[in-house]
Amino acid sequence: MPRVCFQLQVKPDRIEEYKVRHAAVWPEMLRALHETGWHNYSLFLREDGLLIGYFETPDSVAAAQAGMAATAVNARWQAEMGEFFEELDGQAPDEGFLVLEEVFHLEDQLTRTDSEK
Repeated sequence: MPRVCFQLQVKPDRIEEYKVRHAAVWPEMLRALHETGWHNYSLFLREDGLLIGYFETPDSVAAAQAGMAATAVNARWQAEMGEFFEELDGQAPDEGFLVLEEVFHLEDQLTRTDSEK
């Protein structure tokens, strides 16, 4: 299952409100994320607004994004949340994030090491 880590920048003056919004995400949005392949999804926020997200998906980032794009709730959520971020260049937050390259995964390396024995 692909693991995805991504980065966004929350505007410094919007950090507290961003936290409040994510303390009570709409139930319909939570269900849509789960149903479209956003599993084990977490967001981590640094004091300066650097946001790191992580999720696992059965197919690909593109498939997970396409699944959400097909839901009505995602359009509403992205419209409300877009104003919280810097440097999106007109994209919705779930399309404008920077995907980070995975360079190490403990279990993958352990599996390879164990299979070489």
